[in-house]
Amino acid sequence: MTSLLTTWFPNVMSRLPEFFSSMVQTLVMVGVSGVISFLFALVIGVGLIISRRDGIRHNGLVFTILDKLIDLFRSIPFIILAAALVPVTRMLMGTAIGPKGAIFPLVVGITPFFSRQIESALAGLDPGYVEAAESMGMTTWQIIWHVYLREGIPSIIRVTTITIVSLVGETATVGIVGGGGLGDFAIRLGYQRSMNDVTFATIIVLVIFIALIELFGRLLAEVVEH
Repeated sequence: MTSLLTTWFPNVMSRLPEFFSSMVQTLVMVGVSGVISFLFALVIGVGLIISRRDGIRHNGLVFTILDKLIDLFRSIPFIILAAALVPVTRMLMGTAIGPKGAIFPLVVGITPFFSRQIESALAGLDPGYVEAAESMGMTTWQIIWHVYLREGIPSIIRVTTITIVSLVGETATVGIVGGGGLGDFAIRLGYQRSMNDVTFATIIVLVIFIALIELFGRLLAEVVEH
């Protein structure tokens, strides 16, 4: 098996520790930026839902500000956004390269998309649940917690899975600006040095990684829903 892999992926096998290190860096970037962006997106998504025209706490100003900010950041291609954020990233993180330097642009890049996904998930909730909660005299925070968040868990899991898949793609893209991970590994060796086996190996690993994320997300959503 080892000889076969050496034949097919000679440049990868000769740099196996670096390849495994790049995989770990990708996992770290996805995990850390995913958790941080999830928390921000949850707050923003809930804010959009309750402040919209038919929301339980309608506030046109809050809704407009959040809505337009999301549209603004989503309209900027991620690679351009990551490059533009380099000075801010260096100031906040102390570096703009490697996994540590990739966290901030990843959070900024994925949170608007994640927020819109959370908003969509919560908007699909049966309005009857909210009406029943209001008739029972629940406070705004109780409705958010017991109705929107608890009843929306299956939908939130589904959109989170979609977002994490997109985040994996962004971790590969951030490698162009020295963000580390599999993207950086593929660009430095596969593209710049024309080592095609490195590119193919990276693609295979990313495809498997995404397939596992989608499988886990789908199974978890089904379990929670039942």
